[in-house]
Amino acid sequence: MLLATVLGFLGPALLTLLAFRIIPTAVAVFESLQTRTGFGLDNYIDVATSPTFLNSVGVTLLYSLIINPAQIVIALALALLLDQAVPGRTLGRIGVFLPVAAPLAVASLVWGIAMRPSDGALNAILAFASIPPQPWLTSTSQSLLSIMIIVTWAGVGYWTVFLIAGLREIPRELYEAATIDGAGWWRCLYSVTLPMLRRTILFVLVANTVGNFLVFAPVQILTRGGPQGSTNLFIHEIYQMGFAFADMPAASAGVVLLLACMLLCVALQFRLLRGQ
Repeated sequence: MLLATVLGFLGPALLTLLAFRIIPTAVAVFESLQTRTGFGLDNYIDVATSPTFLNSVGVTLLYSLIINPAQIVIALALALLLDQAVPGRTLGRIGVFLPVAAPLAVASLVWGIAMRPSDGALNAILAFASIPPQPWLTSTSQSLLSIMIIVTWAGVGYWTVFLIAGLREIPRELYEAATIDGAGWWRCLYSVTLPMLRRTILFVLVANTVGNFLVFAPVQILTRGGPQGSTNLFIHEIYQMGFAFADMPAASAGVVLLLACMLLCVALQFRLLRGQ
C-alpha cells in the first residue's frame, strides 16, 4: 500500500524524467556511435577536430566565464538592495522580476531593434552623452557582449528572487551580534551574509551555468552565430550540425560532449563551493 502511494505521487515526475531526459540522452549516445560502417568513435573525432566546433567551444567558454559570475554578482547586489526596508521595495522587486515574464525570443527581438547601429534606441541614448554610435550585434568585438546583455536582462531577476529568499532565511540575531561586536556593513556581508547564503549561491550558480550553456534563442534570432563565428555558441553549433547540415550522428556526439562539459563544470562548482 505504501509503495503504491509513493509511486502514485512520484510516478508522473518519474515518467516525465524518463520521457524527456533519460530516453533522449540514451538515444543521443546511441546515435553518436553510429558510423557509415557500424559503430565507433568517428563522430566524436570528426566533431573534436572541426575548426568550427572548436571555435564554438572557445566562444562558449569565454561567454560562460564572463556571464555566470556577472549575473551572480548583479543578482546578489539587487537582492541585497531589495531586501532593505526602504520605500518602493515591492515595486522594485516587481520591476526586477518583470523581464523574466517575457519569453527570451521576444526579449531578443526587442533588444535587436534597440541595438540597431543606425536607428536603435541604445545609440540614440548614447548620442545624448556625446558617445559615438556602437555597432553592437554587427561587430565581432561587441556581438558576444550584446548577447550577454540581453540574456542578463532577461534572466537576472529570476536568480534575484532566489537570493532574496535566501537572505530572508538568515537569522537577524546574527547581524545584531555582529553589530554589537563592532562589525560594519562590509564585515557583516563577508562574515555573515555570504557564508549563510552559500547553499543558495551554489544552487543559483549551478542552475545559471546550465541555463547559460543552453542559451539559443538570441543567437539564432539575432546573429545566427555571426559575425564571423563570434557568437556561435556550443548549442547553436549543435543545432547547425543537426538541422542545417542534416548530420544527426555528429549533432548527437556534440550533445554528449555538451552534457559532459556541463557535468564537469557543475562538479567543479560543487567542489569549489562545498561547505566545511
